[in-house]
Amino acid sequence: MSDDKNEIVLHKDGGHASIKYPMLTSSNYTVWAMRMKIALKVSEVWETIDPGSEDTKKNNMAVALLFQSIPEALILQVGELDTSKAVWDAINARHVGAERVKEARLQTLMAEFDRLKMKDGDTIDIFAGKLSEISSKSASLGEIIEEPKLVKKFLKSLPKKKFIHMVASLEQMLDLKTTSFEDIVGRLKAYEERVAEEEEDQALRKPEN
Repeated sequence: MSDDKNEIVLHKDGGHASIKYPMLTSSNYTVWAMRMKIALKVSEVWETIDPGSEDTKKNNMAVALLFQSIPEALILQVGELDTSKAVWDAINARHVGAERVKEARLQTLMAEFDRLKMKDGDTIDIFAGKLSEISSKSASLGEIIEEPKLVKKFLKSLPKKKFIHMVASLEQMLDLKTTSFEDIVGRLKAYEERVAEEEEDQALRKPEN
């Protein structure tokens, strides 16, 4: 067996086979389970999990392979279980539950994304920061908000009265499918600052009563 934590090397009848597999993380359980199932089948110990077997030697081999592919913290939680089936089921229960919680959080986050609009008191920086925060949280839950979607949401959520002409200009000048979110934010921020300067100049030129 290899010391490489990303590879299982099985020796049989003088030959060997190398099987790559991922370390289990908080976001890859489904793929991990599929790859580990194949690895355990190749090593001829999957039967200890499905349908389940009390063969001590095979159980020990299956547990050893599982323990190489899960974090130390999880090993401490399942290490006292007697069979590889019990270990597998415990890992599954923990991650299926975690997946459901993650899906619920993601649904809430996407609903917040859909509802978000730029408020009258917000600046471009503040509103862009709110969108970026949702995007980062979504990515941490395994859902990437593609940049064109972020750009479209940003432009659509700006107050029309203040930004309609600039938004129309950007839509005509740029290919919004390939323009970065940072580029759009930068252009709108420059426009916002220019408008603010013009308003300040007008206020200074306005005669006092």
